[in-house]
Amino acid sequence: MTDRDYKQTATPAKQAKESAVPFAHERQKFATQMDADLLRRLREYAKSEGRQIQSVLEEAVEMMLKEKQGYVMRPEVKAAQDRILKKYAKTFEALAK
Repeated sequence: MTDRDYKQTATPAKQAKESAVPFAHERQKFATQMDADLLRRLREYAKSEGRQIQSVLEEAVEMMLKEKQGYVMRPEVKAAQDRILKKYAKTFEALAK
């Protein structure tokens, strides 16, 4: 995507900061604790990838949530699927035999 794909309402400095992170949503700080050895390994991994820890953590949490919650179909896609299944129900039944 290019800059033209988005309406440019932010200042150039803010645009540069937002484009540097994979998740462009509002950011919130939080504090937590982690096993010292796990944190050391996380830091080493992030450094070896040339990434910030927050980027690695966001990716890991996103992957974990997708895995645990399973695939969630967007409502408009689900509605289209339901319409097609209803419209072609007899055809699908015949194909299943």
